[in-house]
Amino acid sequence: MSRRNARKNAFVLLFQMEFNAAEEQEQMTDLFFAEQDEVVTEEDKAYTMAAVEGTRANLEAIDAVIDSFAKGWNTQRMNRVDLAILRLAVYELKYSKDAPVGVVINEAVELAKKYSSDEAPAFINGVLGKIASA
Repeated sequence: MSRRNARKNAFVLLFQMEFNAAEEQEQMTDLFFAEQDEVVTEEDKAYTMAAVEGTRANLEAIDAVIDSFAKGWNTQRMNRVDLAILRLAVYELKYSKDAPVGVVINEAVELAKKYSSDEAPAFINGVLGKIASA
């Protein structure tokens, strides 16, 4: 599995967490990995879960960053797909540092192209560009 797929898995798990109770998270995550079409190695699972858990652990600070750079928007009003993508990308930019800034932004834009509205890629690119240059 590529880093791109591991990042996509992290996005999907973060999105799903918006709609499930905290006590269901572990069971939901196990089911998610069990239902994958391709083999998920322990290394891939570890990378995915590090991103998910890191994002969740820093959620308040991540949302504050998003709120301060998304002019005219806040995390309470955002589309949940876009918010999950932004949260993951901000985690990677501010806390993980595993990938170069350009890669993080590009991957977030690609996720938006695939899973969100036509306007989302430009919105996400703009917000992340501002965050990265701050």
